[in-house]
Amino acid sequence: MAESGTRRRLKKPQRRRLIEEAASALFAERGYAETRMDDIAAAAGVAKQLLYQHFHSKKALHIALLERHRDGILDRLSETMRTSGRLTDRFPLVLDAWFAYLEDNPYAAKLLFADTTGDPEVQAVYRDNHAAARTLTITLLKAEPELGIPDDRLEPLAEFIRSATTGLALWWADHPEVPRSTLVEVTVDMLVRGLGLAPANDQ
Repeated sequence: MAESGTRRRLKKPQRRRLIEEAASALFAERGYAETRMDDIAAAAGVAKQLLYQHFHSKKALHIALLERHRDGILDRLSETMRTSGRLTDRFPLVLDAWFAYLEDNPYAAKLLFADTTGDPEVQAVYRDNHAAARTLTITLLKAEPELGIPDDRLEPLAEFIRSATTGLALWWADHPEVPRSTLVEVTVDMLVRGLGLAPANDQ
């Protein structure tokens, strides 16, 4: 009974956060179709009626999670991208911030990068997220004059980088024993060599 009292004393943002954390875990572990609102309510320790006060449907909850993690990643990357210096110096910082977010939010990769819904509205959110990631990558590439990448190649290159890093993130979700530093080093090496840049320690 004491525990129920504690739950009633939670403020609305705290309760919403509990629901989102429970839903993130279930969506990532079971997939969208196999996760029921009853399951989410039970995992969050709230009544189903209370769950619907925060999210009117399972789809609305799923989309809210996608947007929350998208914004969290973009905020963290935008802050890192403002760092001055050459691209070879900034790549490790940006990538470490990106993988650090996924490490801090262990269910985010499967939510963000593996659509299990088949729902057109949710798929539109995924497409918007992909476009935001490409835009951020293009900004990073264009900030390095020495690359000289033609405009017509910027978007396909950004999509290559996005799809490669998200694929690695999904793999990491199943291999959490691999250190974050290893993923950063592998990705930086791929990008530096692929873009024809001199490694930072050679400058």
